[in-house]
Amino acid sequence: MSTADEDEIVHAERVVLGALMYADPTTMVDAIARLDQGADFRLPSHRVIYRVIVELWAADVPPDPSAVWAEVGRRAAADRATPHHGLQSTDLTDMVAVVPNLAMVPYYVAKVAAAGDRRRTAEALALAAERIGKGADVDQVAGDVVKVLASRGRPARSGRRARVTWADTIDPEPVVWAWTDEGEGRIPAGALSLAAGREGTGKSSFGLWITAQVSRGLLPGSFYGTPRPALYAAVEDSWKHTLVPRLIAAGADRSKVARFDVVQDDDAEVALSLPVDNDLLEETITDLGAALVVIDPLMSALDATLDSHRTREVRRALDPLAGIADRTGAVILGIAHFNKSSGTDVAQLITGSGAFKDVPRAVFGFARDDSEDASAAGGRVMTQVKNSLGRDDLPSLTYGIASAVVETGRGTSHVGRLHFTGRTDRTVADVLSSSSAPDPDAEADRAEAADWLRDYLTGHGGEASPRDIEKAGRADGFSTDQLKRAKRKAGVRSEKSSMAGPWVWRIDVTDSNRQRSGGSIPEERGDEARTEGSTCAASNGDHAEWSVFGPVAS
Repeated sequence: MSTADEDEIVHAERVVLGALMYADPTTMVDAIARLDQGADFRLPSHRVIYRVIVELWAADVPPDPSAVWAEVGRRAAADRATPHHGLQSTDLTDMVAVVPNLAMVPYYVAKVAAAGDRRRTAEALALAAERIGKGADVDQVAGDVVKVLASRGRPARSGRRARVTWADTIDPEPVVWAWTDEGEGRIPAGALSLAAGREGTGKSSFGLWITAQVSRGLLPGSFYGTPRPALYAAVEDSWKHTLVPRLIAAGADRSKVARFDVVQDDDAEVALSLPVDNDLLEETITDLGAALVVIDPLMSALDATLDSHRTREVRRALDPLAGIADRTGAVILGIAHFNKSSGTDVAQLITGSGAFKDVPRAVFGFARDDSEDASAAGGRVMTQVKNSLGRDDLPSLTYGIASAVVETGRGTSHVGRLHFTGRTDRTVADVLSSSSAPDPDAEADRAEAADWLRDYLTGHGGEASPRDIEKAGRADGFSTDQLKRAKRKAGVRSEKSSMAGPWVWRIDVTDSNRQRSGGSIPEERGDEARTEGSTCAASNGDHAEWSVFGPVAS
């Protein structure tokens, strides 16, 4: 173990002891139950302090730093031992001072307990090797080691029992918000949250955005100012082709972003399966001190034996996942897709059972907004449709997906990067509602944009680059979204200018003139019908999905 790791464990021990001297004993019962009689603590002085605190509690004496110091001194004098293992009275007050907030205590308790388990396991293995070296029976030694590893140093439990705690003995505490927006909480720490939307709306880009913010300590909220590790479990996307370039574009500290996979004993990689792999996930969060876990998409991580459309079965995976978040203090963010229905209720549009909206404490909907006012703000809207622990009337946020160029050792990678642009009263439900109803004014605008597009291309020999069209259209008062919507109406095709050339928008000048004079253009068929997305061939044989004005966010 490195010196940095040892220092981190010692710090965790100090936080736990400080919390035990500061908090109401009734709120620390679970912490006491998880620690093994003080043996989990690495430093001898910390073990002494822990045992003194527990005994003072048992005697109904408040274990404040002065009371603990007095008892430690009395014991040292009585035992004539080295006084306090070098401990000073100021060390106890310093321990109270380093407690970040009580909501984070379970995370530090788990860290101390895990370190104690590892230390005892190493000691058991070292003792086993020594015994075998002295001629002890190998089978007997192996049996003893198995017992140690099975117990992991924890006292045996006799079974289930009831516990009653009166409400007037529980001190109320405010919600710890991992993400705040102008002082209002959006994502709580220690809870499961969900980001949902149709394909291409940017929900995965949001997962990468929040990962980057946490890794840099830039997310407004409880993690701000302290860069924290984040785990990313991606089921669909390639790490080297998609996720790493997008993390770079998002400004993430990649040394604090870890790919989370599950492997078997033969090192074969298998899919993350919940709740089968819950223990592996929780142990990893605890060991790394991760503040964020992103699972993209969440449904794909459910065990294959579970029916994703049956609430009871889905809750078998999501309820324990929410428990992991609560115990570790981490944010677990799931990415989800909308189903194919045409409704406007975001909660009802989430694919799968109602548990996907019931279990998370925060749910966000994402949508493209093709309205004129939205274009300048990025053309996308994020609405918080559920906020169980905070305000449920927070304004929607507008955002865009900007094209970013990332240089790699093997060439240039073009990716999308999410950026928030402001607030709006328009919700995702409004966007879905307006997109499902015909708008006569919008039809007129589309016809005007189609006429302009035909004239522009005809005047440029029948073809032009999308970027030149966008620039000229903006100068004449047409937005990018207007031109894309008018493209099919104008009979424009996306084609390669040559085998190795760039993509262009192309129109048949004869057909264009005929339509302007009252004729019609045959319906597009086959490959020429691709207007909003085209496949860009990469030199390594892989492909990336592109829209005519930049990468499509997933």
